[in-house]
This record gives sequence, C-alpha cells and structure tokens, in this order.
Amino acid sequence: MGSIFLIIVGVLFVLAISDLIVGVSNDAVNFLNSAIGSKAASFKVIMLVAAAGVVVGATFSSGMMEVARKGIFHPDMFFFSEIMIIFFAVMITDVILLDTFNTLGMPTSTTVSIVFELLGAAVAISLLKVMNDSGLSVADYINSSKALAIISGILLSVVVAFLSGAIIQYLSRLIFSFRFKKKMKLYGAIWGGLSITAITYFILIKGIKGFSYANYDMGDGVLLKEWIKINAWIIIAFSMLAWTIVLQLATWLFKFNISRFIVLVGTFALAMAFAGNDLVNFIGVPLAGYESYLQFMANPGADPNAFLMAGLTGKVETPFVFLLIAGIIMVVTLYFNKKARRVIKTSLDLSRQDEGTERFGSTMFSKVLVRYAVNANKKVSTFVPEGVNNYIRKQFDSSRAEEVYTDEERPAFDMIRASVNLVVASILISFATSLKLPLSTTYVTFMVAMGTSLADNAWGRESAVFRITGVISVIMGWFFTAFAAFTVAFIVAFISQMIGVVAIVIFIFIAAYAVIRSNFLRKDEDLLLENERKSILNEDRLITNDIYDECKLNAVEAFHLIADVYSEMIEGLSEEKRKQLKHSYKKAKTFNKKVKAAKDNIGSVIDRLDEDSFNSAEYYTLALDYMREIGHNVTFITEPAFEHTDNNHKPIGNFHREHLAIINNQIESFSSLAVEMITENSFKKMNELIDIESTLLENMDKFIMAQIKRLKKQKSGTKSTKLFLDILAETKSLSFNMLNLVKTQRDLSKLAGFCTDS
Repeated sequence: MGSIFLIIVGVLFVLAISDLIVGVSNDAVNFLNSAIGSKAASFKVIMLVAAAGVVVGATFSSGMMEVARKGIFHPDMFFFSEIMIIFFAVMITDVILLDTFNTLGMPTSTTVSIVFELLGAAVAISLLKVMNDSGLSVADYINSSKALAIISGILLSVVVAFLSGAIIQYLSRLIFSFRFKKKMKLYGAIWGGLSITAITYFILIKGIKGFSYANYDMGDGVLLKEWIKINAWIIIAFSMLAWTIVLQLATWLFKFNISRFIVLVGTFALAMAFAGNDLVNFIGVPLAGYESYLQFMANPGADPNAFLMAGLTGKVETPFVFLLIAGIIMVVTLYFNKKARRVIKTSLDLSRQDEGTERFGSTMFSKVLVRYAVNANKKVSTFVPEGVNNYIRKQFDSSRAEEVYTDEERPAFDMIRASVNLVVASILISFATSLKLPLSTTYVTFMVAMGTSLADNAWGRESAVFRITGVISVIMGWFFTAFAAFTVAFIVAFISQMIGVVAIVIFIFIAAYAVIRSNFLRKDEDLLLENERKSILNEDRLITNDIYDECKLNAVEAFHLIADVYSEMIEGLSEEKRKQLKHSYKKAKTFNKKVKAAKDNIGSVIDRLDEDSFNSAEYYTLALDYMREIGHNVTFITEPAFEHTDNNHKPIGNFHREHLAIINNQIESFSSLAVEMITENSFKKMNELIDIESTLLENMDKFIMAQIKRLKKQKSGTKSTKLFLDILAETKSLSFNMLNLVKTQRDLSKLAGFCTDS
C-alpha cells in the first residue's frame, strides 16, 4: 500500500518542477515589468539582476512553507492517506490552471491559486469524512481564522497597493516632473537613499522573521533576528546616510545615473521578495507531502487510513538544498520560457505612458467611469487656484520629457515611475512576508503599476476606457482563478478519494497531457509573431519610397488573402467543412487586427516622414482605410458562413453553389491581375481590371434578383437566402474597396517615380 504513496510523492515533486516553470512564467511580470518597461538596462543585465534576487529570496523562504502544511486546514484531523490526496489534488489543479492563464497571456495569482486549491481539496475530503459520520462539521476541519486572514489580506492588498502606488507616484511626479535630470543631480541622492533604505528596512528588518537565517547565532546567545530588532534604528540611520553620501559622490565624480541604479536595486529586491513569498506556492505542497511521507514511514506498520498527521502542526525546517534547487529552476525558466514575455506584455500595455494600439476594447462601465472622472476633475479644478493648476499641469506634462526616443527605443514609462513601482511593491510584499501572510505578488505589483499609471496621467482621455477595461478583465480573471481553483481541486480530491488508484492515474495523465500539449505540441504564438514580416516603417526618418514599399507589400498581401479566404469560404460552405470555415474566419480576423494596429500607429509614421515626403502620407492613409474596409468585408463574409454551418443549418443549395462559384472565379481573376499590376508597377491593364469589377457587380445584381424570385416561389429556405444575400452585399462593398486600393497604389507609384504609364 505504501508504494502508491511513494508514487504520489514522486509525482508531487515532478509537478513541483512543472509548477515552478509555469508559475515563474506567470509571475515574471511581477519583478521584470518595471525594469523592462523603463529600459533601465539591457535585457541580459535585467535578467541577471532578477536571477540573483530570485536565488537569494528562494533561500530565505523557509518560514512561509508552514502555510501549505497548516495554514488552511488542521492537519492533525486528517489521516495520512487523506492528506496525500489533498496535496495531490492541489498540484494537479495548480499546474493545469496556471498553464491555461499563461497561454492566454493573463497575469494571475499563484498565491490565490494555491490557497483556494488547498481550501477546495480540504473541503472535499472533510465533506467525505462528515458523510461517513465523523461527528464533526466541515468547518471543524478547516483553519477558518487563518484562511480568512489570508484571503482578506489578499483582497485588501488590491486596494492598498493601488492607493499606495497612486499617492506616492503623484507626489514623486510633483517633485521631479518629467524633466528630472537637473533635479536628480540636486537631490536625487536623497531620493535614492530613501528608496534603498525603505527596501532595506522592510526586507531586512521586517522580513527577517520569515527567513531561514533568522536564527543564526550572532554570539552571546543573541540570534540574528533579535540583533537586527535591537539595532533597527541604527541600521536605518546608517543606511540612509551611507547611501545618500555614496550616491551623491558617485553623481559628482562619475555622473552616476541614480534612477537607473534604483530601478536595478528595486528589481533585485522585488525578485527577492517574490521568491521569498511565492516559493511556497510552487514547492510548499510537495515538501509538505514529502514530510508527511517521512513521518508515516517513521512508524512501521502504521495504517495510512488511521495515522493522524499531528506531526505537521509543529515547526518543520525546509532543507536548504530544496530551496536552492527551486531557485535555480526559477532562474533557468526566466531565461528560456517565452510565455513569461507574453504575460509581461499585458501589464506593460496597460501601464505605458503613450497611446497606441490598445489590447482591450471598451465597456459601458469603463465609459461611464471615465465620464464621471472627467466631470469630477473639472469641478475640483474650479476650486484650486489657477497658478496651482498650471504648476500641476506643467509637472505632469509628459511632452516636456528631456529624453527623445525613436519608436523602437521608446520605453513604456520613465525610471521615476519604474522606481516607485518597485519600491512600493517590494515594501508591501516584504511586510506581508514578515507576517507570514502569503500575499499575492501578482495583485500587489499589478495594482501598484496601475495606481502609478493613473497618477502619472498615463490613462489619458485617448486610452482611459481601454485601460480600465483591461484592468477589470484582469481582476475578473483573478476572481475566476479563485473559483476555478476551488472547484477543480474539490472535484479532483473528491473523485480520487472515492475511486482510488485508478482516478489518481487518470489525473496524472491528464496533467501530463496538458503540460506537454501546451509546451511542445501547441504552436507558440510568440514564435509565429517573430516570423511575421516586419514592417519597413521602423526607421527614424521616412521618405516616400519607404511608404511606397510598405503599401506595396501590404496591398499584395491583402489581395492574396482575399483570394485565399474567399475560395476557402466558398468550398467550406458548399461542402459543410466547419473547420475550414473556422480557419478562413480566423485568417480574416487576424488580417483585420493587423490593419487596425497599423492604422492606430499612423500618427507615429507621419511624425517620422521627411518634410519632402508629406504628400505620400495622404496615400498611405487612404491605403490603410481601404485595407481596413477590406478587413471588415472579409470578416463579415466569413463569420456568417461559419456560424451557418456551426449552427447546423441546412446546407446551401446547388443554385447558391453555382452562383458563388462564378463570383469566386471573378474575385480570383481580379486579385491575380491586381497583384500582377502592383508587383510590376505597371497599370496599363487598369481598364481590364475595371471591366472585371463591372462584370462582377452585374452578376451579383442578377443573382440577387434571381434569389428574390426563388424566395417568392418558396424554392429557397430563409436561413440560406439571408446568408446568400449577406455574402453578395458584402462582396459588392469588397469589390469597391479592392478597386480603390489598386488606384491608390497606382497614384502612390507615380508619386514615388516607379510608374510612368496609366
């Protein structure tokens, strides 16, 4: 019987490695987004600093491991077999859940996951015990007070982090503004000394209680944690004075960049705080399972269904080697896992200073909230003296920034905001660690970043509704995490306990398949993006030829897409090929999003145009407009076709197939000739192209009239008739936009001097 528990312990450690990889991919955003967003250093340097912080923090996290053993339930009320099922269910759920969120590119909380997984699994086993007449209620098995304190702390951290970030960023920007080079020379050393001292105080002094080195003997029987507590104010004063002097001297003598130094130190501190607080989320449960197994094996002949786990209620030191190995795995993951970058992108998109392509749409709630905020701001401004209002506006005017960047180099935000993000977040997390509360580092860092973004006027009128929608989407994802973690862990634990070994084996295979499919079988979207054609418009200065080359490539790509998608749609609709229709619809949506992103970025392109090339901006704008309309057209053609088949409606008849086939041939002829003309910069066949379009329009008018007659004679179904007429109506608009795109490319070709014929 003991062999199955040994297998479970082995599985727990294998899942722990997977969980470390998946968890760090998700949580890398916590300590990397500020340094990467501000471009404080090269990516390699940032990763090196973060890696050092992770390794140091991992070795300091021993005290947090108690949460997994006794923070959520009373282990002394469960038998060994039941405890192992709880830990098994938690790890299976955690790996699958976190991997799902990483794949979606959404930052979620590993802390919330582990807390609610432990709660869900423990409730499931407790419920079974109650059902077997244990004489107790489910509440008697759960450590309600501690669990409630943890959950309350997590929820409260959202509000505290947001307000702390917003207030401190507002004050910081009032002091330094966006032109902070001169002010950093004057009192930047004090700012740096204060920031680093704050980090030192909370990580070293407040956080020392949770570190594995806290009980180191300093001599005369005085422990390290006691020595630090006795000398706390001396350490703070010395740290503040020493750092201020050192930074000021470095600024005078070597023109030292204090703000960059603060960001890198903050990255180290936050990575250290993250590892110290969140490592329990990844290896706490496997280590608890391992300790349970050791205690059970230390009692030969014990019955796993009768051996109570009272040994877990005491203090158990985590072996240093486990902490070190975990830290190394986390560091390796940081360097090689691409999913981490996808999650980082979400956070940076919502906090960047400039406008651009927004990842999220708008909702009624965000619109109303912004409207009320704008009105409230106007009313408050009327009570503030005009001179004060002007000063505040001047301090928060990002256009006055001293640094000038190209689009390629532009950071998401400056190093003043990055340093506030890091200092505030590391202080909050370290303080929670000192209280042995597994605070959600994701919640804290994300909400601090959102608070500083709001205070820094990054959520301007142009982007506020989209950013708020994004924040709400992420927060809703957090609530879903809690619900999903509890539910899935409950189900896994309940079934495993009821069925036994067979269920355990099945769940192991499910988890293995999910991880393998995600990391090895599924196409990596980041890799696909890297392999896409990069825009030509990435130079500091642009001329007409650059615009022409970009429009030419985009137009050729558009006509190839039209021919492919239309043909694929007709075939899929005629033969009821649902997957093919879905594929064509996805291709249309992808093209639509790509053109939208290009159009959103049009301001940046025009800003970089050479003065002698301004005329080309008109054609570039027109080309994007027509391609945007083409994107809408192909989307509105493929979507109803897919939905018709997806809803299992009757297939279109021969009448529809024949007419759509004729239209498809003409679309292909038009696209082929258009590509030829654009590629060769020769538009002599323009009249031939116009004739194809005229014939296409005439045929569609004829087919529409024939369809109306068939409908009147009740020879055609309502659903298929509506679909057919919708496709023809949208194709009419498509043909108009296709012809105009060719004409625009012809005019641009003449402007660039590549075409002399008409």
